[in-house]
Amino acid sequence: MAQLEYSRPAIALNRFGLGARPGDQAPDRPMAWVLDQLERYETLPAEANVHAEGNRLVAESRVRLAEVGAEMPDAKRSAIVEAKRAVRRDFGEEAYAAYRDAVDARVRTALVTETPFLERIVHFWSNHFCISADDGVLSALALPYENEAIRPHVMGRFEDMLFAVARHPAMLIYLNQDRSIGPNSLAAKRARNRDEDRDRGLNENLAREIMELHTLGVRSGYSQADVTEFAKALTGWTAGGLDARGKGGARLAFAFRDGQHEPGDRRIMGKTYRAAGEEQAAAILSDFAAHPATARFVATKLARHFAGDEPPPALVERLEAKFLESGGRLPALYRVLAESEECWAPQPLKFKPPWEWTLSAMRALDREKIEGIAFAQVFDELGQAVWRPKSPAGWSDQAAQWIGADALMRRIGVAQRLADSQPDKGDTVALAGQLLPASLKPETTLQLERAESLASSLALLLVSPEFMRR
Repeated sequence: MAQLEYSRPAIALNRFGLGARPGDQAPDRPMAWVLDQLERYETLPAEANVHAEGNRLVAESRVRLAEVGAEMPDAKRSAIVEAKRAVRRDFGEEAYAAYRDAVDARVRTALVTETPFLERIVHFWSNHFCISADDGVLSALALPYENEAIRPHVMGRFEDMLFAVARHPAMLIYLNQDRSIGPNSLAAKRARNRDEDRDRGLNENLAREIMELHTLGVRSGYSQADVTEFAKALTGWTAGGLDARGKGGARLAFAFRDGQHEPGDRRIMGKTYRAAGEEQAAAILSDFAAHPATARFVATKLARHFAGDEPPPALVERLEAKFLESGGRLPALYRVLAESEECWAPQPLKFKPPWEWTLSAMRALDREKIEGIAFAQVFDELGQAVWRPKSPAGWSDQAAQWIGADALMRRIGVAQRLADSQPDKGDTVALAGQLLPASLKPETTLQLERAESLASSLALLLVSPEFMRR
């Protein structure tokens, strides 16, 4: 049996891109094709530009909840509770509808993009700095978060993206930072005077995940005491909002509330931070963004995404050095990836998770929808619900998570559904040659030719080893 090897054009289209479309020409200069996209990045494509709706829903629902009591001054408590429950129920339905629309918008953006390398990069950073849209508020905020905190900074500095992420209402709500108050803050003292049991207290979630998952990484020299001190520095960072009658309409935004901030200096990883208020956490965050451990952590994840589940040490070292040399300028890292031979190895280096595989299948068939099924449902069926990872670590980027028998059977089912509903099935072998130029094994070609029907041949292509890997 012939060993699976990809041509450089196929690698450009599939490992760096999101999969070829029938009309796409195989690049005759694959590396230049990837690098050229760095000059053509569109911050917010038209297909993705529906992000304001979810934020408006969240802010307006909060305004409605606040107004319920004022509108019913003589009502019994049970009536007010029921009225608020109705507001929350209506919001939940609206939020999930906004989530479905947002997933569709994200998919459409990926299907039509002319810079698939950078769209892949957007998905990478969105997963690195993930939230989980597992309730109404976060379902509504998922696309605004990606469009406001990730996309504008893809071609900027890592530090700028980190700050945008840490200050975004979606992240603050997801990791309960909006509930965190300093033990010795004015807010804590007032809460204790009113009712000791209502003291919200310090929440360490955001501090821990920034250090462990966003910047330094585990076993990088920080202690639990450092996490606690950083959490104290972050107190006061929260999600605020404008009244629906305010300028520009209702919208959640970052706010700093000095009354919730823990007073005093903070000592973290051997350095004392004396800045007060909002600037204290900002100074710490800037140091984390530039730390050598962060450079190593980010370099490892990028190398793993493009060069294999066990990233080549030499590639990691080059990425790490470029991160430190450039001050965390992200396009410099993308250039290293595109120019590194480790990323152009002819053997398959990665197994496509459901998100990647579905996008590549839809692009291969030049399709913008799966008949009768919402994309949110498809990704849930395949085990990788969009913006809904099972932990703050995000979805796994390694094959072991996705290559189980049940997962493959689900993928086969979706492939058959797509093939059966494809209006123009055409010549599958010719299509395979366009999607995977000079990369199809003879055995695979033979199976496609011998399939009992055109639909079966097309489904076989979508679940072939060549197509499911990159």
